[in-house]
Amino acid sequence: MSKPDKERSAAFLKVPGVRLERVLPGPIERVWEHLTNTRLLHAWFGDNSSIEPRQGGAVRLMDGHIRGVVTQWQPPHRLSHTWNVFAPGDPPDAVSAYPESYVMLTLEPRGEEVLLVLTHLPVLERFEKQNAMGWHTFLDILSDTLEGRKVRTRREYMVRNSVRYGVDLNNLAR
Repeated sequence: MSKPDKERSAAFLKVPGVRLERVLPGPIERVWEHLTNTRLLHAWFGDNSSIEPRQGGAVRLMDGHIRGVVTQWQPPHRLSHTWNVFAPGDPPDAVSAYPESYVMLTLEPRGEEVLLVLTHLPVLERFEKQNAMGWHTFLDILSDTLEGRKVRTRREYMVRNSVRYGVDLNNLAR
C-alpha cells in the first residue's frame, strides 16, 4: 500500500438520492402540521409513530422500522432528520444494517399553495427506485389528505407507484 500524498486534493463524491416536489393546498402551517403530527398521516406513518418537535428530538416511524434524530426544526419551513432502517423487533440499541441517510423537507408559500421539496440522501443505488416509490406514496397520501379526498391504504398507493418506478413489489431489494 502506498503512502498517502499530503498534497493531494479532495475526492468528489456523487451521492445517489431522491428529490421530489409537490405543490399542496395551504396554508403552510397546515402542511407543516401534517408533516410533523404523525396522527394526521396515519396511512403513511403507521402505528406507534412520533416526531419529537425539536432539534435533537427522536423520530420513530412505522412502529420503529424507521428511527432517527431531528437535525433541523424550523417551523413551518424546514424539517430534517436522520433515517435509519431497522427490522421488526430490533431492540432500541440495535445498529441498522444500512447506512444512515437524511430526509429534508422544506416548505415555501406560493400564494394560497405551498411548495414541498423532499430530499432523501444518500440512498443506496439498489434502493433508489423503491425509495422514490415510497416517497411518491407519502406525497400522494399527504396530497389526498390536504385536498380532502378519501385516503386509501398505503398498499394501494404503493401498487400504483410501483408501476411508475418499475418496482416489483413481490421482489423488493434488501
